[in-house]
Amino acid sequence: METGEILVEQGVLSREQLTELQAAGNGAKSRPDQAAILRGFATEEQVLKALGAAVGIACIDLEKAEVDLSLLEKLPQRLIHRHSLFPVSRHNGTITIATADPFELYALDEVSGATGLAVEAVLAPRRQILERIKTHLGVGSETVEGLLAQRQDDVQLLEDIDADAAELAGEAQEASVIRLVNEILLEAVELRASDVHIESQASGIKIRYRVDGILQAQPIPPELSHFHAAIISRLKIMAHLNIAEKRLPQDGRIKLRVHGREVDVRVSVIPMLHGEGIVMRLLDKGNMKFSLAGLGLSDDLHEVFSELIRMPHGIVLVTGPTGSGKTTTLYSALMEIRSEDTKIITTEDPVEYQLEGINQIQVHAKIGLTFAASLRSILRHDPDVVLVGEIRDFETAENAIQASLTGHMVFSTLHTNDAPSAYTRLIDMGVEPFLVASTIEAVMAQRLVRRLCLKCRQVYTPRQEDLPHDFPWDDLQAAGGKIYRETGCRDCREIGFSGRQGIFELCKTTDAVRQLAHDRASSWEIRNAALKDGMRTLRQDAWRKVLEGITTVEEVLRVTKGDRM
Repeated sequence: METGEILVEQGVLSREQLTELQAAGNGAKSRPDQAAILRGFATEEQVLKALGAAVGIACIDLEKAEVDLSLLEKLPQRLIHRHSLFPVSRHNGTITIATADPFELYALDEVSGATGLAVEAVLAPRRQILERIKTHLGVGSETVEGLLAQRQDDVQLLEDIDADAAELAGEAQEASVIRLVNEILLEAVELRASDVHIESQASGIKIRYRVDGILQAQPIPPELSHFHAAIISRLKIMAHLNIAEKRLPQDGRIKLRVHGREVDVRVSVIPMLHGEGIVMRLLDKGNMKFSLAGLGLSDDLHEVFSELIRMPHGIVLVTGPTGSGKTTTLYSALMEIRSEDTKIITTEDPVEYQLEGINQIQVHAKIGLTFAASLRSILRHDPDVVLVGEIRDFETAENAIQASLTGHMVFSTLHTNDAPSAYTRLIDMGVEPFLVASTIEAVMAQRLVRRLCLKCRQVYTPRQEDLPHDFPWDDLQAAGGKIYRETGCRDCREIGFSGRQGIFELCKTTDAVRQLAHDRASSWEIRNAALKDGMRTLRQDAWRKVLEGITTVEEVLRVTKGDRM
């Protein structure tokens, strides 16, 4: 019976849907079962279950099934990749193979011929099979197998040929190396990774992706180490770097288009003990939306911060370590106040995202275009709002303060662990205390915590002795005594978290804080004064996120320090 008729008989398709698929098909090559999945008439699971029932093949959930990984060594990888197969188990002389196509009998015959075993097929969605292949054979394993085949041939051929011929043989591999590098980058984008680490170890190459702030080691075929130099060279070419220079650090940039979205990749190459290491920062421009509402600010903080960024002059600082989302917060603030009657100019190193309607300057320290130098020139362009990427030294700080004193609103970032420390940090740079006190309107410190996956988070009732001493137990009891923890599901790739959200500490320059900054008081004294004036610390804001079911207690402990009492 034809597959379309089977689906109608099993109740997966209606007769009208089958007629529509047949009318839209491309002759005999178009199979109704595959077309039904593409058109959204049925899920792959529904189709496989119906076809399996008709031909007598069982269906399994490959994500939950126990598989015998030792069988991967017996099955040629070319069969696994070419036909999307995955070995599940072996019993006596029979091997059970998961396939997504019950009619691809030739592939099963090949498995039988290669292993010398009888083959029993089970059906599983192609997505699950490909995920298993990637998990256990590694990123780019199919490409590596092809490279190895070429490499083995080349080793024999290159023994007696000259260097020019060897170079040509290397060029013959270039297409496969390109594909391998593209697979590494594509996997990173699909995982929403912010960074890709390609590291040289004594044992070989190691690839790790930073997803939601946590480094995750990626399974890769051991043979990938043979192509470490080729991967590094390919990335250097893409980033317009000197491929011959292997002794000095180099920095570059790659512009990609992935699934129709622009992705900007910042590349850093550093020579290590066992070879060059590369770290790539991925900026997914097409997937980035700058909005104050999406940062995770609580309603009261959002209201106060919105008022601060609309002040006619002064300085608002955002502080935190690298990767804490400072730039995203400032970009969101600029997008909030952007209008036709407001001139906004930024000076950044580097310009991470291009913003419509905002004038952006890329710093070039090597030619003298520093933050301080560009800031002096910016003031001649009649701006209303100025963003300085980072205050790193006295000269930049002094120019930023002069800009605010001459009637401009200035935004910038600073590296401090909390908001009150920003006042003393500027004074330590050499800025006069009275200038700090009179120009800084507010400082906001921030961190990023991972958000719980809403589809699999699990509610539970904690015991007081299991919680940190500063956890707001009374607030928890008032809210019902229950919070959430992570579990893991298909949507979040069994991690339990999906995305990140900010936690914030907003220190407004009240009269008390202003006086203490003027008097060169310690950051501890400024902190106590700010707390009396209503400041909520990073830790306190994080506990709010736990009570709201956004994140977990363990995540707060990972990201923040306990408040000093």
